[in-house]
Amino acid sequence: MNESTRLIHAAAEPTSMPRVVNPPIQRGSTVLLPNAAALYDDDQITYGITGLASPAALQRALAEMEGASDVTLYPSGLAAITGALLAVLKAGDEILVVDSAYKPTRRFCDRVLTRFGVSTTYYDPALTTEGLMNLVTPRTRLILLETPGSLTFEMQDVPAIAAAAKARGVLTLIDNTWAAGLYFKPLAHGVTLSVQALTKYVGGHSDCFMGSVATTDPAVASQLGDAMWDLGWSVSADDAYTMLRGLRTLSTRLPRHHQNGLAVARWLQDRPEVARVLHPALPDDPGHALWSRDFTGACGLFGVVLKPSSQRAVYAFLDALKLFGLGFSWGGYESLAIHCDPQLKHRAIPVDLGGPLLRLHVGLEAVEDLQADLERGFAAWRSA
Repeated sequence: MNESTRLIHAAAEPTSMPRVVNPPIQRGSTVLLPNAAALYDDDQITYGITGLASPAALQRALAEMEGASDVTLYPSGLAAITGALLAVLKAGDEILVVDSAYKPTRRFCDRVLTRFGVSTTYYDPALTTEGLMNLVTPRTRLILLETPGSLTFEMQDVPAIAAAAKARGVLTLIDNTWAAGLYFKPLAHGVTLSVQALTKYVGGHSDCFMGSVATTDPAVASQLGDAMWDLGWSVSADDAYTMLRGLRTLSTRLPRHHQNGLAVARWLQDRPEVARVLHPALPDDPGHALWSRDFTGACGLFGVVLKPSSQRAVYAFLDALKLFGLGFSWGGYESLAIHCDPQLKHRAIPVDLGGPLLRLHVGLEAVEDLQADLERGFAAWRSA
């Protein structure tokens, strides 16, 4: 054969594959099939969009953690939410979405689902299960929960809502990123779809995007798989490898976030500048009873309501911070802070907390250093 042909086909298959502790990274779009009959065999992996070693290993590991029979991967946490919704919804359906949901989730509902004939009703996270079920109509296909709620950290009675929804033939989907799939098990509590932004705690290092949707319902799993192919969602082998590496240490890292977060939250409760701390693991939080019943731990994300003050004072507080970065993501090893009031204006149900709202993500730094950093912020706040 010509040398160019020989160079293309030389060493195409490894002569041996030593066993190592992590799955190999297979970078490939083309999958070579063993024979002609296999080309159209749906039981075969025929294309590199799914089924390669590291994504498949990540799916198995996530299924183990979630107690799921099926896990679908997406290129971001938001894609996991939107992909799951597109998989199970059709024109004419209605969804009920908790008003404290992640802002990009409501943006998708308002901008995209409405264009395809799916209507959204936002409901108060404080509604009782009975009150929520009173909103269900013959068109209601799904209830979207997030607990604790984004920014304001309200707790919902997930088992009761899931059971009541199932009795009415309504699906439930929960954004379970706060508990990282480790501290709360939605599927064991009757939820149909458990969604995570793996970008956050599973990745753990703020360097990779991915999302997952887990389920125990075979029919829903089939819909997720079909939509993944139809919409062309895929994740890279390298990103899946990175996520799997993060997952291995999740049960070691998350308790440190729990401990650091609670230590800082308790310290903030005693500050004269603070009106209220929004953290369901604190005994005086309105959602504490539900959290202590259903959750086995907390992460490092919570809210802080400052005493009434100007935007200038809030900005002075944030700008004085040295260890807390100013950034919208969370779940990595580093501490972060944002001002939340601009996002609260988009809620369907008005929110008045009595003062400016900050969201803190407490990372893995030493607590005393984080407290000193916040002290710098409070000094600037007082001066402003």
